[in-house]
Amino acid sequence: MADDDDPTKQPGAGQTRRRGAALEEAILRAAADELTESGYAGLTMDRVARRAGTNKNAIYRRWPNRLALGIAAYRRLATTVHPPDTGDLRGDVLELLRRANRHWSSPLGKVLRDLMSAAGGASEFVAQLPEQSTDAVAATWLTILGRAVARGEAPPEALHPRVATVAMVLLRNEFVVRGVPTAPDEVLIEIVDEVYLPLIRQRATTPG
Repeated sequence: MADDDDPTKQPGAGQTRRRGAALEEAILRAAADELTESGYAGLTMDRVARRAGTNKNAIYRRWPNRLALGIAAYRRLATTVHPPDTGDLRGDVLELLRRANRHWSSPLGKVLRDLMSAAGGASEFVAQLPEQSTDAVAATWLTILGRAVARGEAPPEALHPRVATVAMVLLRNEFVVRGVPTAPDEVLIEIVDEVYLPLIRQRATTPG
């Protein structure tokens, strides 16, 4: 199969040589389709190359391995998460956890869990996953916590990234560490009522 990105190769009859952004788009689209249909376990360079109508060399020049390609393809499928605003800290935290739980329990969430497992905690890979990098997660949670501080529901001392993200870390552990397919709603409520809110309130009397 001709390498679209190689200017020394001529396209066959009825074919148009794709280069640069056009070829990259075709590869990413093919990889995203493979993730949707077969998950990360079924993603191979050979299958993506066949689907994109190119060869593996064109893929490896852009993504050095299957994990890098899988993360790039996942980014096309993921949607932007906007912090909820229920007017109440408990409501916001529960809503954010429920959204995350639905996503992590979905087929796309399974892809995400497999990618994170393959990354092995390597920060350079995890940081490329939408809403999974430390900074992205902290920004979302600090937003809802900041609103709670403004409403007088939480002390300013609670505005610390590690404090703000405790609930999400605990939920993520249910999937990544314990390997559950989904977290029951009572687990989410327990995380909020028994851990998160007491920790936030305690910060009023605990030096930051």
